[in-house]
Amino acid sequence: MRQAPVNRIAEDAVKAWKITGAIFAGVLWLITIGLFIVSYLLEFTYWIGAVGILISVLCSYLFVFLLPILRWRRWRYEVFEQEIYIQHGILIVSRTLVPMIRVQHVDTKQGPILKKYKLASVQISTAATTHEIPALLEEDASELRDRISTLARVDEDDV
Repeated sequence: MRQAPVNRIAEDAVKAWKITGAIFAGVLWLITIGLFIVSYLLEFTYWIGAVGILISVLCSYLFVFLLPILRWRRWRYEVFEQEIYIQHGILIVSRTLVPMIRVQHVDTKQGPILKKYKLASVQISTAATTHEIPALLEEDASELRDRISTLARVDEDDV
């Protein structure tokens, strides 16, 4: 079996994913508060709200504290002349090889949370799907995009 890729994504990815998880958990807490208000106004049982609290606490722990760290530990990538090797996943680890000859274009993407930490994601598009290497430092993402583009172009010339 092939060794795992050697390159990791930026450590600030954990912070960005924790903020994203906190936003998601905040929405769950608002829904839980709404359930209590509806239960009070319509004189329903408070069990629905209690279940909402349980789900909100569990999701807050998972998405804010546990999953970002586990996700960062698993995410790895490596770029070779003939292929891009990507590994990710927490319970189910996925290892993907993207042949350079199949790469159609490469983009960098940056949302407001990634921009706060000067991170960007690299999207690699093939005819079938798009692969993403998330949360690289901006300079690393630009260099990786340019390198993949150059390697993919060389492969097309060889065909």
